[in-house]
Amino acid sequence: MTVTATVPFSEALRFWTRLGFISFGGPAGQISIMHRELVDQKHWISERRFLHALNYCMLLPGPEAQQLATYVGWLLHGVRGGIAAGALFVLPSLAILVALSWVYVRFGSLPAVAAVLDGVKPAVVAIVLAAAWRIGSRTLRNPALWAIAIAAFVALAVAHAPFPAVVAGAALLGWAGGRFAPAAFALPAHRKAGGTAHAPSVIDDDTPTPAHARYSTTRLALVAGVALLLWAVPLAALALAFGWHADFTQMGAFFTKAALLTFGGAYAVLPYVVQGAVEQYGWLTAPQMIDGLALGETTPGPLIMIVAFVGFLGGWTKGLLGAEALFAAGALGATIATWFTFLPSFLFILAGGPLVERTRDDAKLSAPLTAITAAVVGVIVNLALYFALQVFWKGGAVEWAGVAIAAASLVALVRFNVGVIPVIGASALAGVALWIARG
Repeated sequence: MTVTATVPFSEALRFWTRLGFISFGGPAGQISIMHRELVDQKHWISERRFLHALNYCMLLPGPEAQQLATYVGWLLHGVRGGIAAGALFVLPSLAILVALSWVYVRFGSLPAVAAVLDGVKPAVVAIVLAAAWRIGSRTLRNPALWAIAIAAFVALAVAHAPFPAVVAGAALLGWAGGRFAPAAFALPAHRKAGGTAHAPSVIDDDTPTPAHARYSTTRLALVAGVALLLWAVPLAALALAFGWHADFTQMGAFFTKAALLTFGGAYAVLPYVVQGAVEQYGWLTAPQMIDGLALGETTPGPLIMIVAFVGFLGGWTKGLLGAEALFAAGALGATIATWFTFLPSFLFILAGGPLVERTRDDAKLSAPLTAITAAVVGVIVNLALYFALQVFWKGGAVEWAGVAIAAASLVALVRFNVGVIPVIGASALAGVALWIARG
């Protein structure tokens, strides 16, 4: 059954704005929030269409959660919807990180701030685990899909396989499974817990592709051309204003390359960023990079937004606009890093989306996409393990207070369906209470 109702653009704007401020927990947590709101509560998009978009975004370099928001916004309201959704996913975190970066460079490490972070980090682990539970409970319907999820986890956690190889392996297994066991790899329609068909969605399983989302060679060339201009003109302006070898210009070039290497999310590209930003350009030190990663983990928005912290510290510490304009230099550096990191993501969605929409009813592609979704569950669990090792294992001993905060957060998220913001807030208060008690 297809719904003829539409989502008012003003209502969508309010949702994307709110999402930008509550998108904690890295890509896993952010995807979980969007799934709960867009699929289960608002019924703006069906499960199958959501997963189809997610699978495409997982194959792209760049922040998959931000790209997924861009894709859904584009599907609902065209180019303006995609730009609004993608930009509002990033802008709140940019503003917050600029403010936090200023506090960081001006006031250093404050015990109270550290206490808040110590409380929030276990909650982040719980948010990621809750996302794995939520997606896995819907996706892992048979032993074959469970095996793919487990294999993906082992490949990342034990063999340290590159993320693109994990995705490619899952797609290959899905292709083979589609040939020999097609029923096990078919994309199911979304169903309620009781097993009945889902409530009709605005963009449902059988909703025809909107006119603006249909493939057009002219439209593809126009989008690609505009994106090229939006990349080349600012970079040329920086080169004219500061010189090609100046730090601001090199930030534009460097973060463009980083944007095209971020297969597998922020952690896959962090070694490259460290090598360039710390060792090659000296925009910040290694300890400062770790502090920036902590800030990125505990603020809304994509974790790759750590590039804003890198850009801010590069502009500030080098005084690129002079000693009297340190904040302006830091804010400009953060803006440059963000612009050149995220611009390719808009191109991938607005240019590639129509091609992806043409494949959603192609039975030959459903099996590989189902296998990729199963592998994503293993990827998310691996991310949770990575976070857990950083948060719960300190100085050769288990941080039991953090374990307790994470356990309580997980119960609140999974058992009682408490929202992310209350969980984050309560965890922050718990961290401060522990700091006071240890006093």
